[in-house]
Amino acid sequence: MGKRKDDTGLPQRHSVDADQLVVMSNLKLGAHHPLVEELKVLRNQVHDTLQLPNDKDGEKVTVYLFSNEMEYRKYIQETYPGLPFRRAYFIGTPERLAVYTFWGDKIREDLRHEYTHGLLHASLRTVPLWLDEGLAEYFEVPGAQPGTVNNEYAVRLAGAVQSGWRPDIHRLEQLEKVEQMHRADYRESWAWVHFMLHSTPDGKQVLLDYLQSLRDTDHPDLLSNSLIAALPETEARFLNYVATLNTYRQWMSTPAPEQFTGTKRNETISRANAP
Repeated sequence: MGKRKDDTGLPQRHSVDADQLVVMSNLKLGAHHPLVEELKVLRNQVHDTLQLPNDKDGEKVTVYLFSNEMEYRKYIQETYPGLPFRRAYFIGTPERLAVYTFWGDKIREDLRHEYTHGLLHASLRTVPLWLDEGLAEYFEVPGAQPGTVNNEYAVRLAGAVQSGWRPDIHRLEQLEKVEQMHRADYRESWAWVHFMLHSTPDGKQVLLDYLQSLRDTDHPDLLSNSLIAALPETEARFLNYVATLNTYRQWMSTPAPEQFTGTKRNETISRANAP
C-alpha cells in the first residue's frame, strides 16, 4: 500500500510506541527516553484529572518529530500552505490524530501542549476551542502534580485585574477558529480551567460533568450556563482567584531541568506559540 500524499517528507526512520503515543522521527529515541517517559506520565495525569477513560488501547496520537526547524517548516508549508508558522501543531482529522513539531529548545512544553490536544480529541467527540486551548495550557506546565501555575500568566492576569480588566467567558465561547485567539485569550482560557479545577469542588464538578457530556454530543451546551448556575457571582469569584494566583508559591512553576537537548470528527487544528 503506497504512502498518502501528505506522508511525503514526514520523519519515519525510527518509531517508539507507548500506550496511546507513537513517536515517529529520524532521530533515534529509546522507548525510555525522558521525553517519552514524561508524555506517558502526562497521559495518566490528563485522564486521571479529567476523569476520562484510561484505555491504553484507545486511539493513538502520533507525534512527527522533525530533526530540525527547516525540515519542519518545509513540510508544513507544502502540506498546509495556509497555516502561519508555529513551533508545533496538533491536527486532528477523521483519519488520524497527529502532532507535528521539531527538535528545539521548547520541545518539552510544545509536546506537552499538543499531546494534550490529542488525548482530548481521542476521548471526546468535540471540544470547544477555548476549552481545548485552556486545558492544553494547563497541562503544558510541568510539575509533580497537575495545576502548577504558569508564572507569566499569573503575573499578567494579576496586573490586568488591577488595571480594570474583566473576564468574558461568553466571548471565549464564541471563538471557533484558532486564528481568532490571541495570547490574552490563551491566558484567560488557562485561568478559567485553573479556577474550575482548583477553586471549589462545585466548580471542578461542573467541568468534569461538561467533559463527560462531550463524549456523547457534537453540539454541546455552553459550559458557562452550568458554571454560573453552580457558582453564584462567578465573575467576582474568578477575579478574586486570578488576582492572587501569583502569590501561591507552592504552585509556581520552576525552570525545567535539562532532560533532553475512534470517533469521526472534523479537522481540528491547534498550535503552540500562538500570538
